[in-house]
Parts: sequence; structure tokens; C-alpha cells
Amino acid sequence: MEISVLVILVISIAAIFFFLRNASGKRRHNDQPAVASQPASTTDAVNDQYTPAHSSEKEQLVIHQDEHNIPRRHLNDAAMKVVYHLQDEGYEGYLVGGCIRDLLLNKRPKDFDVATNAHPEKAHELFRRSRLIGRRFKLLHVRFGRDLIEVATFRASHDSKQENIDGEHGRQNDSGMIVRDNVYGTIEDDALRRDFTVNALYYCPRDHSIYDFAGGYSDLKNKVLRMIGEPDARYREDPVRMLRAARFAAKLDFDIEPASAEPIKRLAPLLKDIAPARMFDEALKIFQSGHGVASFEQTRHYGLFEQLFQQTAASLKNPQDMPVETLVLNALSNTDRRLQQNKSVTPAFLFAALLWYPMTQRMQRLQDEDGMHPLPALHEAANQVIAAQVRQTAIPRRFSTPIREIWELQLRLSRRQGKRADRLMEHPRFRAAYDLLVLRENSGEKLDGLGEWWTRYQDSNPGNRIEMNREANTDEAPKRRRRRRRPSKPKQQPQND
Repeated sequence: MEISVLVILVISIAAIFFFLRNASGKRRHNDQPAVASQPASTTDAVNDQYTPAHSSEKEQLVIHQDEHNIPRRHLNDAAMKVVYHLQDEGYEGYLVGGCIRDLLLNKRPKDFDVATNAHPEKAHELFRRSRLIGRRFKLLHVRFGRDLIEVATFRASHDSKQENIDGEHGRQNDSGMIVRDNVYGTIEDDALRRDFTVNALYYCPRDHSIYDFAGGYSDLKNKVLRMIGEPDARYREDPVRMLRAARFAAKLDFDIEPASAEPIKRLAPLLKDIAPARMFDEALKIFQSGHGVASFEQTRHYGLFEQLFQQTAASLKNPQDMPVETLVLNALSNTDRRLQQNKSVTPAFLFAALLWYPMTQRMQRLQDEDGMHPLPALHEAANQVIAAQVRQTAIPRRFSTPIREIWELQLRLSRRQGKRADRLMEHPRFRAAYDLLVLRENSGEKLDGLGEWWTRYQDSNPGNRIEMNREANTDEAPKRRRRRRRPSKPKQQPQND
């Protein structure tokens, strides 16, 4: 009898626990996001403050699925799992930034980012395959198979938290540049801390709506790139935002809003304070993302190109009868074309092409002023140019060594007699060197048909290659052979009588 009562008591407790758990779960999943439940006065205040100057109407805060029409099949599964897990644990979670912008423009996002109100350490505890990175801007990387999802905590202004007084969470230097940015806030704070309005759009998987706090949806339709807040101060906080403005304008074919564009030329020198390693990454994003030609035009227009490639910018101003600009445009166009064809590209080739004429000009000066022979002059000029470039964009050694080899092969490709041509084709950098040679010839540099010769040689059979080598032997002036001296006979020692 006692056992039956005990069993009934256990079953009753289990049923009550199960009922309470389901009720709390339904309540949590049926809750609307904080932005949707805020008072109408707060919503109106946000819209009043951030309505773009070009529109007299208030921006819509919530864009429902039937209006934005983002297909759910285009959303990344791994990113959605991260968001759902954050929401299941009682936190807010949204897809945010460039992925939403690109989906609205019918483009394929390169990656998907997540924003949440969970602090990095708390979010780290929720995902087994995750790690915290960064000190200036702490982030969480969550790995799902081959996908790497970046999770960022909502940021706030540095003056919005009392704990910022000691500079532990947020800090700026004397010029206004942010050197630490770990002051956390709400989703509204986070939206207004982002750079451009079109990057401040939040997608909620719970109701499949987009939340817009800065008028980004309207700017996206009008193809306008607008800085959130006062542009001068925002560029001083992070000068790389000027490069991002040029890159987004080129990638999206947007116009930079006049107030956002005005300070760029004036503040461009602030990029000298950015770490060279970060500048190298930005250079690759700008010129190796499939829109290099448009990015080159944007960076030159706003005085940003010389902050990335000062030596190339100097050669563009003083080409010395060299087709500098044509080669740069051809190299960038070639890179864009390869990316469109899903072919591989390497920073070594891009830097070798962009720095070719600065290196050539230094090499010529070393030959004229110091009387150096071509190959030693090339090696010395290469060392000087790469050393100067590293101070702007830190080039890893795995790229700087191939750059030197590509340049050296430009001299060796002209010596193609005998078996040299076949040996050169076995060089691991031959293809990159050949491509640069052809670009130089197509840009107008006088190479006496050398690029065309190498094109025919690669397509020829062994018999034709032998004939082409003979023609090359007759084209090159015969070298003067050194006369070998006969070894002198040892003097015979006189014999003693």
C-alpha cells in the first residue's frame, strides 16, 4: 500500500514539473523581441532621430517578411542554429550586418554574423566548439562543420556605462580612435554603434522580420551609403571605416552620401596609425573581392590609395614613360575576371603587379647611379620596395618571397636559348611570372613580342619548340667567349751536380 502511494506521488510530481517546463518554454518562445514590444513613444523617438535627410516620412522600424521577401532557404543553417540556441537559452539572437544587406540586394553573402545580448563569456559557455578572440573587440567564433559563425555582443557608446571610466571596457586615444570597444548595451545601442545604415539591419528568425533602427532599409533601396552619427567623429574612432566606405561603394555600386564623403580626403592620413597587418587584410578585401577596378577608382578619388600603396601612387604621378596606370588596371581587371570564373588568386601576384614599376624605377636608378648590373640591381630594388611596403601593409613572408621570384623571372624569361625555356617552365612561379609578362606587354611596354613568344612556345609540340629555340639563338647577340689560358708549365728545378 505504501509503495502504491509513493509511486502515485512520484508520477504526480513528474507531471507537475513537465507541465511547468512546457508552460515556461511556450511563454519564452511566444515572447516578441524587445524591439517589437517597446512603447510607441520609444519607437517614434528612434524614427525621429534617425530619419534620413532625403526623406520626410518616418522610417519603418519593422519590415515584415511579406515586404522584404528574403527566402528562408538562402539563410545559412549553421547561423540559424546559433541564433535558435541563443534564443532557447533565454537570450536575444539576430542575423545582422552584411549578410542581411546582401540578401536584400539578391547577392550571395560571403558570411553570416550573429548579434546577441549574451556577453562573450556567457555565449562561450553555450557552444562546445567555440573560442573567444580579440582584445580590442571581443568576439566569439562558433564552428559548425566547415562554417565559422561570428557572434558579437550588442555594443554601446563608451559614455553610456559607468564602468567605462577606468578604460577597461572601452578606451580611445587622443585622436579619438577606439583602442578598446567592449562596452555592452541593448540592440538599439548596437545599431547606432555600427558604421553604415545599410549594415544596421537585424533579422529575427522567430518572426522572420527585419528590424531597422537607422533608416538602412530606405538607404538600401535608394543605393545610398550613409554613415551613422557624425561622420568626422566616426571616422576618427576607426579610420578603416573610410576604406570600408570606398569598398562598399565599389562593391554595391552605391553613392556615398555627401556628408559621409566630405571628411574622407581630409582624414585619410589617419590610416597611418592603423596596424600594417590590419591594412594588409583591408587591401585584400578591397582589391581581391571581385570589384578591384571599381575599388581602385574609389580609393584614388578619395585619396586612400596612397595610404595603401604609397610607392605605386608616386609612380602613377610620375610614370617616367612607363604604362603604370594601365598595368594596375589590367592587373586588377585580370583578378576580377579570375574571381568571377571561380579561379584562384594570390596576393603575391597582385602585389608583384602593383609594385612592379616602383621596383623597376628603383632598379634603373641603381644601374644608372651606382653602375650595378641588372640582376643585383633588381635584388636590391626588390628589397627596398618590399621593406617600404611592409611599413604600410605587412606582407607575410609566404607572399613576399614569391613576389621576389616573380620579379626575378621577368629578367630570366628573356633568356630562352637552348634548354633554358624548358627549365623555366618547370619553375613553381613560372605561370605567375608569365601572366605578369603578358600584362606588361598588353599594357604597352615594349618587350619585342616576348610575351607572345612564350604563349606560342607553351602551345607548341617538341619539334616546334626546338625550332623556336634556334630562332631565339639567332635573335640574341652572340656572347663573347672568354679565352681560356693554358696552364703554365711548372719550372724545372735545377739539378745539383
